[in-house]
Amino acid sequence: MTPGSRKVAVVGVALSDCGRVDDMTPYALHAQAARRALADAGLDRGVVDGFASAGLGTLPPVEVAEYLGLRPTWVDSTAVGGSTWEVMAAHAADAIAAGHANAVLLVYGSTARADIKAGRRTGNLSFGARGPLQFEVPYGHTLIAKYAMAARRHMLEFGTTIEQLAEVAVQARANAALNPEAMFRDPITVDDVLSGPMIADPFTKLHCCIRSDGGAAVLLAAEEYVQDCRTAPIWVLGTGESVSHAAMSEWPDFTVSPAAVSGRLAFARAGVRPEEIDFAEIYDAFTYMTLVTLEDLGFCAKGEGGAFVEKGRLRVSGGELPVNTDGGGLSAQHPGMRGLFLLVEAVRQLRGEAGARQVTGGDGELPRLGVASGTGGWFCSSGTVVLGRG
Repeated sequence: MTPGSRKVAVVGVALSDCGRVDDMTPYALHAQAARRALADAGLDRGVVDGFASAGLGTLPPVEVAEYLGLRPTWVDSTAVGGSTWEVMAAHAADAIAAGHANAVLLVYGSTARADIKAGRRTGNLSFGARGPLQFEVPYGHTLIAKYAMAARRHMLEFGTTIEQLAEVAVQARANAALNPEAMFRDPITVDDVLSGPMIADPFTKLHCCIRSDGGAAVLLAAEEYVQDCRTAPIWVLGTGESVSHAAMSEWPDFTVSPAAVSGRLAFARAGVRPEEIDFAEIYDAFTYMTLVTLEDLGFCAKGEGGAFVEKGRLRVSGGELPVNTDGGGLSAQHPGMRGLFLLVEAVRQLRGEAGARQVTGGDGELPRLGVASGTGGWFCSSGTVVLGRG
């Protein structure tokens, strides 16, 4: 087999305990998720020769690998915010295809909620308050304010309404209601979203992601390992990554995210079109992220995201394009950098393991193609992965 020709599959996925987890450390969450992913694949830890982790600047992969009893010969510690995991998955797939690794384990764990509860602040100050960005932060221009400003620009330029943005939260909660692992499952309405406390105009509380504890793991392997796995392979068909800006003054257009680049690359490399995708897992720290990413991935035209998210299009039940089928960061879980959770949910959907929230076609068939697209910083980076069944 020539270098670069090996096909790559996701063969194991898992979540650690999530939601409210007061009795575990981030290391323990990493370990729990990793053990579960290996068990899901039916492979022994000894096959893992590649490892990747990133933990808000506090858990170097060399430490986590040692904690897990691994001695990898390929390692990645890419840190580009919430899109890190889609970017790492792309790097891992390339390494496996090239023969530089055979099985790569991606792992994340965070006690983001428990740390706040205990009075421990765990923000990564190296990403958002140092260097050139120190001139924005003193004026209150922190992460949520940057997203709020971008949302306002989209509303001004395209007439997107606050009710349309609220629909994203409402439909995410409807999907979460079908997910027994989701942190918040009670239905909400557009009025509930609009009447909540203001966080950063135009975002009220329910426009913003929840804060949870939790971890996730994804195991990718070369095609020759598939026959030894207990699960059906989910193939990595195409990936793309892009970095846009750090300072808001360097962002050319607040209504265009770097998913416009990463999505185009991923779809082209996979040889598929957006209209062929059966569902999408999109990073949703805020409702505007979902809306603008849908536009930039090509599911609707620029400026039409508001109309697109209306009428229940994002719901598992009856939606034309189910989005964030587990409830997303708005309702299911959001322990800091949520990108790895997108990949776990996408694989579960393609395998037909999503239970009551399972996406099916009109004929009851399982989905064939799914996409996971992560966003980092304040639309600073994007990673997109197209996945498919054999």
